[in-house]
Amino acid sequence: MLGVSLGELALLAAAILAGGVVAGLLAGLFGVGGGVIVVPVLYEVFRILGVPDAVHMQLCIGTSLAIMAPTNIRSYVAHRAAGAVLTDVVWQWTPGVIVGIAIGSLIATVAPSPVFKIAFIVIAGIIGGKLLFAQERWQLGDDLPKHPFARLYGLAVGLMASLTGVSGGSLCTMVLALYGKPIHQAVATSAGIVVPITFAGTLGYVLAGLPHQSELPPLSIGFVSLIGFALMAPVSSLAAPYGAKFAHAMSKRALEIAFGLFLLAASLRFLASLIW
Repeated sequence: MLGVSLGELALLAAAILAGGVVAGLLAGLFGVGGGVIVVPVLYEVFRILGVPDAVHMQLCIGTSLAIMAPTNIRSYVAHRAAGAVLTDVVWQWTPGVIVGIAIGSLIATVAPSPVFKIAFIVIAGIIGGKLLFAQERWQLGDDLPKHPFARLYGLAVGLMASLTGVSGGSLCTMVLALYGKPIHQAVATSAGIVVPITFAGTLGYVLAGLPHQSELPPLSIGFVSLIGFALMAPVSSLAAPYGAKFAHAMSKRALEIAFGLFLLAASLRFLASLIW
């Protein structure tokens, strides 16, 4: 970090702030945490600052989850005001979400960075492809199952969120859409499920990173960078309600196409980082 000039730090700070605006808009627009923007921006920042590869991706994911926590609250409130949130689904999935986050946090203490990149690529690619190419008849049912095993969806979402840093909203939206929920309702409900994901995930990555504290940059608590959080969280939180307004102004298919393209672009970005 000592080899970085003040000018370079200023440019990095500007990139973080710009990324925060985009992340906030995406959080409101798609009901996701915006981590697909936050994680790549932080990845470049920490690379320039010389963060070791062994903890690089984990620091990006933990910081992303922390940044998106306040943003997701504002996104959820905006969607709830529009009357689109399925509150019963949020409560049903939350316990499993927390268990999934705990498992992912344990994995973060021992797994190498490529594991998290591959998880990001696979999840974002599958969801993006489904949104772009699936037809209306591609459904698992007309409504969410009522049996207790349906809570396992929450566990899967929490685990994938913990491994990718994208907060799980994308996966929530896909599952709800496969069970016949309109895209606007699926996005809004995902925003509610993402709130406990980001808070539990932040705590999990703080604890997972404590054994690696000597490898992390200054002003980090576990796998959470306080500098990244302080710069990006406020602007992303302020931008989230505007994204929610855009979402409810768009048609169903336009929102699906935009969401799908956005996820595939993010997946390709991390695929490139594995190759080069």
